[in-house]
Amino acid sequence: MSANGEEKSRDEKGDTIVVEVCDPPDAEFGGKEGRAKLEKTLLWKLDIRMSCLGVIFILNYIDRNNAAAARLKGFERDLHLHGQQFSTVLSILYVGYCPMQVPSNILLNYIGRPSLYIPACVLIWGMISALTGSICIKSHFAGALVARLFLGVVEAAFFPGALFLISKWYKACILLEIHAQMAYFTHLTARGNCLVSNAFGGLLAAGILSGMEGVLGHAAWRWLYYIEGSLTIATAIVAIFMLPDFPGNTKWLSPLERKLAEKRMSEDGGGMDDEDPGGAYRGFILAVSDWKVWWFTMILFLQLVALSFNIYFPTLTATLGFSTTVTLLLTAPPWSLAAASSLLLARHSDKTQERFFHITGSIVTGLVGSIIAISTQHIAARYVSLFLMAQAYGGLGCSYTWMSNSFPRPTYKRAAALALMNGLSNSANIVGSPITWGPSYRNSFWVCFTCAVLSIAMCFVFRQHLMYLNQKSEEGNGDSRLGKAFRYTV
Repeated sequence: MSANGEEKSRDEKGDTIVVEVCDPPDAEFGGKEGRAKLEKTLLWKLDIRMSCLGVIFILNYIDRNNAAAARLKGFERDLHLHGQQFSTVLSILYVGYCPMQVPSNILLNYIGRPSLYIPACVLIWGMISALTGSICIKSHFAGALVARLFLGVVEAAFFPGALFLISKWYKACILLEIHAQMAYFTHLTARGNCLVSNAFGGLLAAGILSGMEGVLGHAAWRWLYYIEGSLTIATAIVAIFMLPDFPGNTKWLSPLERKLAEKRMSEDGGGMDDEDPGGAYRGFILAVSDWKVWWFTMILFLQLVALSFNIYFPTLTATLGFSTTVTLLLTAPPWSLAAASSLLLARHSDKTQERFFHITGSIVTGLVGSIIAISTQHIAARYVSLFLMAQAYGGLGCSYTWMSNSFPRPTYKRAAALALMNGLSNSANIVGSPITWGPSYRNSFWVCFTCAVLSIAMCFVFRQHLMYLNQKSEEGNGDSRLGKAFRYTV
């Protein structure tokens, strides 16, 4: 046999025949057993380093939603806010957050260094959050608007960027690749579940707001911004040394591990290489011209409107009539239970490779909570309704995973599509404001109920279409860019 993998022999006439000898599968990785061992090592490295995304997700939602907790301890009073000004301060964040996600993800893919780009953005938003306490107290409403607007601009880089980064390393059936609870926690939060952050944020806010009033002459709500912003800054610095880049340029992997990581992604896409012959502009055009992108954007929009009670959760809990500290403590149990149930839902959804019925079951549980909240002002019943409504976040988590599974390639299209869907759908947080219909918020809950029902209907249509596309692939008439082996998860 020659060095280039060719074997020579002679036929009956004496002519030389060159036969190409193919190496056995995964020979470059030491065979099947060698690959399994190398793949396990690779995934352990990824799981440990990706875990910092879970911490950043928690801080992301804490920094974004701390104004609702600060409101219970004088934020609105000290800044002389009145009428709809507090609602405007909350919603202005999404004016910067929504439109910046698409260009941010395209830039991330172009730069190719998530380990620097994402932590840099986290560092900047941590600084903005920490300085909010000082900016707002000096310029009141205008200062709060400016701080929240720029906070949204910088935060826009994180969530779609993190989704894109995870999709570049892990296969669609990520459950099979989880080797530690820590790693699965990262996956859970990456699905958009801010549940742990809501539970932890309430407890943290309760401690700060009850114990820091007047310290060094500052109001407790200002300390809330100082402390939470400082935690974000510290985490961003650590993330620089932890996060990976993309499979082809992550320096702390060996050349063989990088090659395996690239091969895994090619296999996950039905054997197709992850190439972008058209570049960023072509990817963007492919994304905006795909009607499925707009359809799924509307699904997420409706779900986020239905879940917009999250923005004012401390305010809704305050309607139970308890003190500020007790109110903040009461916000933790509903989200803690929701986090646990969402983890179970996520695991089962991945195990069965099914999305629609898992999403529907979670949303229906939230609908029951909305009906209870609409029907009564009884304290116990209202608190139970908060538990049930929080369960609907499990469906949103599965929806984000379904979104990522449904737009696999090319890379630039996936980057643009994920950012576009997430960015536009988050405009729901601008319109999903229940604060104007207090103190019972019945009309708000009716809006949430209606949007949840519509989202289920749209999910059903999306599922049927994906089943149709899978059937075409079975018949050999599928999209050639996705590979013959690729099938959509429904």
